[in-house]
Amino acid sequence: MERTLTNFIHALRSSDVRVSTAETLDAFNAVELVGYEDRGALKRSLALVLPKTADEKETFDLCFDQFFKFTDIRGDRDGGDAEEAANESSEDAADGQDGEGGAGGDNPPTRGTADATGKRKSKSKSKGKKAQTTAPEDADPEEEDLGPGKMSKPSSELAKLLMNDSKVELSIATAQAGEAVGVRDIQVFTQKGLYTRRIMEQMGLADLNREISDLRGSRRIPQRRLGQNLRQRREWLREQVRDYVERQFLLHADADGRRLREELLRKVKLSNVEQRNFRLIQDVVFKMAKRLAALHSRRKKVFKRGQLNLPRTLRHNMSYDGAIFDLHWKSVKIDRPKVFAICDVSGSVANYARFMLMFLYSLEEVMPKVRSFAFSSDLAEVTELFERNKIEDAIAKTLRDYAGGSTDYGQAFVDFKKHCLDDVDNRTTIIILGDARNNYGDPRTDILKEMYDRCKRLIWLNPEPRNSWYVGDAEMRKYTAYSHQVEECNSLMHLERIVGNLLKTVQ
Repeated sequence: MERTLTNFIHALRSSDVRVSTAETLDAFNAVELVGYEDRGALKRSLALVLPKTADEKETFDLCFDQFFKFTDIRGDRDGGDAEEAANESSEDAADGQDGEGGAGGDNPPTRGTADATGKRKSKSKSKGKKAQTTAPEDADPEEEDLGPGKMSKPSSELAKLLMNDSKVELSIATAQAGEAVGVRDIQVFTQKGLYTRRIMEQMGLADLNREISDLRGSRRIPQRRLGQNLRQRREWLREQVRDYVERQFLLHADADGRRLREELLRKVKLSNVEQRNFRLIQDVVFKMAKRLAALHSRRKKVFKRGQLNLPRTLRHNMSYDGAIFDLHWKSVKIDRPKVFAICDVSGSVANYARFMLMFLYSLEEVMPKVRSFAFSSDLAEVTELFERNKIEDAIAKTLRDYAGGSTDYGQAFVDFKKHCLDDVDNRTTIIILGDARNNYGDPRTDILKEMYDRCKRLIWLNPEPRNSWYVGDAEMRKYTAYSHQVEECNSLMHLERIVGNLLKTVQ
């Protein structure tokens, strides 16, 4: 029972529900009180100690319903000859309805349907369908209709479970095999077939296949009839195991798969991001910004730790005739940076500007003094646009209004000097995002030098590879001379590292 609750908490954590060690212990205490008999009481009790926010409560409800989802197994056992006769009489009707002979249903196929289903299965396999097991599975083009009658006794353990028609023992065996092969480690949907095969092998598929092969090669009718029946039930079992693996994937791997996609989007070039991935990559940006904000908004506690501030200590203890009663420690004041972001929004650079602006404005807790400028030729400040609108709407409007025109860095620097160069001081960090391709115009490095001299740091982020910086109309060689830091920045991973270093070094 402890393992069941542990696996459930693992599923919650995979679904981004934060569960601490203390909350886990509270959950164990709650289960010890209410038990597993009453599903509703169990859900209400765990809901009190595990989820905290409204989103987590919604995720908890979905995860609980999926994890503790059971099938009513009453009446699954074979009811005897009367049930067999009923199944035989309804076989034609079932064939007309689903065409599967019960092989993929919820209940194990009965003995009366072995011959008809065996024919269908053998026909489907004769079309070239490859076997998914370690041992060969015979598939004759046409199988002899043996009809109902006496069958021999199965010998392998899995065959006995299948012939007993009990989903209880099969469900337990499937869950145990899944635990043994680590089905909870599944990460992508394409692994479903792999884990289905591993679980069936763990359950004893190899022995079952050998038994089916021996039975179907026998000359005795009861043994061949058993071989046909086991073959049909094996296909039914494969469908059940496949459904079990799919449920485990949805329970444990959906969030893992999302994290894998997010990790990929952190590394991919922003110019290659497709429109359909914008929503997901925006979520990645906000998560990264939140992590940086949490890291750099902390203030270290300096009470009774750090380096002793000797002058302050002596001054405050003069009234004690030189006796040291009160100690004072040196503290470092973390000064939040004043950032000017100048973004080239023309052409292929627009996507980089989109996500850099989104990143900077998501860090409002630790960078509340961000002033943003956009240009392709003429430069304009868009700070108020971001203050009045949602960040996604502000970025869209910025790209729509300022992305046209031929790129002219010289004119952009002239406009920057005219409007706000006087606001730049020794606490200002200027970030310029652009490829420095000036269409052979005047680069106006004199203004960039003036900005360089006034500010604390000037960082140039170029989305192009370094080997393209000095090719064609690029002015990167001239601009590098008046930049404190020049970096290649074409992915979210680069952007996170650069902004993280900025927050770390500004004090």
